[in-house]
Amino acid sequence: MARWLLKSEPGCWSWDDQTKVVTEPWSGVRNHQAAKSLRAMRPGDRAFFYHSVDEKRIVGVVEVVREAYPDPTDPDGRWVAVDVKAVTPLANPVTLAQIKHDPRLETLPLIRQSRLSVMPVDDEAWEILCGLGRVQA
Repeated sequence: MARWLLKSEPGCWSWDDQTKVVTEPWSGVRNHQAAKSLRAMRPGDRAFFYHSVDEKRIVGVVEVVREAYPDPTDPDGRWVAVDVKAVTPLANPVTLAQIKHDPRLETLPLIRQSRLSVMPVDDEAWEILCGLGRVQA
């Protein structure tokens, strides 16, 4: 099972929005590297749900329930989406500041490629972040 991080602007789609639906397409991604990550996702993979912009923190965990398919928001058919469902909120949301101050997380793409909206998370970083968030996911 692979691990990921998905970024969303809470004013557009928030963790609260995600928890109110059974599943939701993760659509609107228009970056080739992020789209490559979406194409690599498989049902059962888990991802951190990250609130970007003003909050800059991991707030929950979602599960991929449908692998990549043509993004319904893309009229040209070039981009893909995956479907995700909410799994659990983090008991203690993990801020970007916390992540940046933890030397064990220095290779996390969130730090190195801050504008990337979909990114892989290695197993070690996943365990560290789950520990900081006080969640088993």
